[in-house]
Amino acid sequence: MAAYKHERATGPATVLAIGRATPPTAYPQSEYPDFFFNITNSNEKTALKAKFARICQNSGIKQRYFHCTEEILKANPAMCTYKDASLDVRQDIAIREVPRLAEKAAVRALEEWGRPRSEISHVVFATTSGVNMPGADLTLTRLLGLNPSVNRTMLYQQGCFGGATVLRVAKDLAENNKGARVLAVVSELTCVTFRAPSEEHLDNLVGSAIFGDGAAVLIVGSDPAPKVEIPQFEIHWSGETILPESDGAIEGRLTEAGLMFHLLKDVPGLISRNTLPIFERAAAVAGSPGWNDLFWCVHPGGRAILDEVEKALRLKPEKLQATREVLHDFGNMSGASVLFVLDQMRRRSAAANAATSGEGHDWGLVVAFGPGLTVEVSVLKAVPASSA
Repeated sequence: MAAYKHERATGPATVLAIGRATPPTAYPQSEYPDFFFNITNSNEKTALKAKFARICQNSGIKQRYFHCTEEILKANPAMCTYKDASLDVRQDIAIREVPRLAEKAAVRALEEWGRPRSEISHVVFATTSGVNMPGADLTLTRLLGLNPSVNRTMLYQQGCFGGATVLRVAKDLAENNKGARVLAVVSELTCVTFRAPSEEHLDNLVGSAIFGDGAAVLIVGSDPAPKVEIPQFEIHWSGETILPESDGAIEGRLTEAGLMFHLLKDVPGLISRNTLPIFERAAAVAGSPGWNDLFWCVHPGGRAILDEVEKALRLKPEKLQATREVLHDFGNMSGASVLFVLDQMRRRSAAANAATSGEGHDWGLVVAFGPGLTVEVSVLKAVPASSA
């Protein structure tokens, strides 16, 4: 009897399509302090509201999108308190809406890809919004009408580095399974974290001022079919590290009152002081070019984080422009954000008629930060426009 031989792909994993989606309701950042303190019955906290307004004003954000409209929040008043038991209602929203938002992004990615849905062999789904069995991966599989035999991987509670995680997992699946086509998904809703402001939890003000809702989907596969599939970026390396002295820097606890976030240390400083080793390790894959000779897709965790990264690496202002545009237009959508940035990068490249989807650069980094403090990095090679 002949021994079974597992067939692997020949070339690197490649991003073949990108789709993104947000809920329909946008909240202007300039109006959000009034909305937030009104809906949570907190207007008597004048000093706290003034502090919150300053955070919003300095956030670099123009607007954010939310599933939870005024009507939804008024119908679920426990969500508008600081610590009332509200996990059940938050879970009900997340279990229903996280896969629905993912479906919108997935449909756009599938339309761009142009191949039959039956060719999707794997689904990798990450979310920090709710936990349930069966998971959002199964619900999305049914919503899209994928094969029941599709191989699914569900990832919960990665937080803001989840987008880079699904990229890494999709790379491994695509390269180790010949012909695989991976639907890599991140879908995030703030329904699990929305709550009233409190003087005892001031770091929650930052999250309330910057987080929004969004979903992003990539289709990843190796050995693109010539004249059938359009390769965008090759994924040449992925890795992660836990930053030193960062224990407790970002924490989340699922409680009866929902998911409680805490930012307990100087996150921007920890990132700027400790990320150089993994950046150097990643850049070596590309031949160790100068930092300004790479394209950068960085998680828009906040304006201060971007400023610190830019300063530490002496990046030219335009290097983080795609990231700042996503922050400006959508806020921080947790794990989905860095994939929005990747899409924004290729949109900017197309608008400028750049030679590659990396704004003219061949090599670049996808960088995401999250609880741990964890840093995930992927090395991408942009496919020349003439080859795509």
